[in-house]
Amino acid sequence: MLIRRLAILSALAVTLGVSVGAQKPQGLIGDLSKDVSDVHTKIVGLAKAVPATAYDWKPSPEVRSTGEVFMHVAADNYFMPAAMGIAPPAATGIIGTDYKTAAAFEKKKMSRDEIIAELDTSFAFLQASMAGMTDAKLEAPLEIFGQKSTGRAMWVSTTTHLHEHLGQLIAYARSNKVTPPWSK
Repeated sequence: MLIRRLAILSALAVTLGVSVGAQKPQGLIGDLSKDVSDVHTKIVGLAKAVPATAYDWKPSPEVRSTGEVFMHVAADNYFMPAAMGIAPPAATGIIGTDYKTAAAFEKKKMSRDEIIAELDTSFAFLQASMAGMTDAKLEAPLEIFGQKSTGRAMWVSTTTHLHEHLGQLIAYARSNKVTPPWSK
């Protein structure tokens, strides 16, 4: 499993033209990438702190469970770059022009440990996707969800979306008597 994930990440780096010694992104993407790195640490920290028994917990029947929120984050970490034309790993089945593929991905049944591994893999994909952004790509027009946008707006939305779910996951964790690791 680990070897497969490393192979996927290596292939992704080659596909996106990211070398191990590549410079870190600058400007807006550099700032957003740093923020995403912090959110990654916090979300995966919560995923590890929440016991497996709480992954099925939800505050009410009509909302996602804790595990489903983690899978939603992973799915959108693949989908948002895919919507900008950056192909996610084929194994995800996610297509950037069809949100239903991301919704199907997030419904995959996985164990707690598999979800944690998938979160890490999805954040690596997201970071590699961000590292491949140029100023020209940031200004390029996009149409997503039937609305006109730009790469810049999509990356800002991607980052704010992560914060939305980080807040949700903090509330879920605290409802299950789990203190976020960075708050101890």
